[in-house]
Amino acid sequence: MQVDEIEKLFTRDDGQFLFARWGRPIAPVIFGVQEQTLEVVKGALEALCVLSGHHMAETDPELGANFMMFFFREWSELPQVPNLDRLVPDLEPLVARLEQADANQYRVFRFDETGAIKAAFVFLRMDRHLEAVPAETLALSQVVQTMLLWSDMAFRSHSPLAVAGDTTVLRPEIADLIRAAYDPVLPHAARDASYALRLAARIAAAPRQ
Repeated sequence: MQVDEIEKLFTRDDGQFLFARWGRPIAPVIFGVQEQTLEVVKGALEALCVLSGHHMAETDPELGANFMMFFFREWSELPQVPNLDRLVPDLEPLVARLEQADANQYRVFRFDETGAIKAAFVFLRMDRHLEAVPAETLALSQVVQTMLLWSDMAFRSHSPLAVAGDTTVLRPEIADLIRAAYDPVLPHAARDASYALRLAARIAAAPRQ
């Protein structure tokens, strides 16, 4: 992956470069699914943590759970979730915008004082499009898009996933980038586009997996 390709993945629609990775272990909780789907989501998280060298935990000492994924039918259900408005500021106006846009997914991140990700909230409105996606594919896609603070434009034209035979897998270049992004030598967050050079250098130096 070339430097300009990496830079685009973290350059937002307004032209701002913004990179962040998790700075603490991921403590997940998933709402609105059966046990089988719950295990699929946790399996995807475990796989991405193994890939990146990051960690999972049973609980977060500050938040209890810091990775929350919600499956539901209508956006109007979210304001009814107890205390969610404390975790997601301006929840009702956000829901109104998502309803108007007929969106079927949305992610909210919170950050610590260093700029690292400290919490993520993933909302999935299970319309006919998402229901048609296999659970393993949906889980992997959402986890990949939550492991880093990607640009809002990053995967609009190209999915981070690919099909290999009958299996959906992470695209090799995206896997390499996530692995490089969690190099402990690198800072957790960056706003300077030159950070893409550091990521590219680590990808080039890393042995092929």
